[in-house]
Amino acid sequence: LLLPHPQVAALRPRIQHRFHHEPLTPAGTRSPTTMRPDDRKYLESHEWIKINGDIGIVGITDFAVEELSSGNEGDLVYCDLPEVGRQPETGETFGEIESVKAVADLHSPLGGEVIEVNTAIEDHPEIVAEDPWERGWMVKIKLSHKTSDALIDAAAYEELLAKQG
Repeated sequence: LLLPHPQVAALRPRIQHRFHHEPLTPAGTRSPTTMRPDDRKYLESHEWIKINGDIGIVGITDFAVEELSSGNEGDLVYCDLPEVGRQPETGETFGEIESVKAVADLHSPLGGEVIEVNTAIEDHPEIVAEDPWERGWMVKIKLSHKTSDALIDAAAYEELLAKQG
């Protein structure tokens, strides 16, 4: 019988609290009711934004990744991101991500100026599939405003997915 190291056991409640997720199913995938991180806002087109002061970090959700890749991270083949300095408006397309199955536009959850691009995912789009919430972020935007009627919280995003499913 293997018991978890006390330090690992101490971290588990913090990790589970952060993502509010359900256990993995026997097949090793999250159940359809998996809660997404509640420290960010979402668009119905499956982009997310995490706001830190006047900076927004933008990415796509695990649901979008699954729709593009059918669970095979190698299916993501290309990611076209904007140049630093570009100023997308709220809802405007700022790039695209391509899989062997489809191409999807990337929409800016809020307007502002692109101040950083995650160039690692341009060369290795599989990073988005492996970790869409942290390492798979796409752009950082200096926000011109911090609200939009199009943004929904994690609970509303879960409801949206339940209705689509």
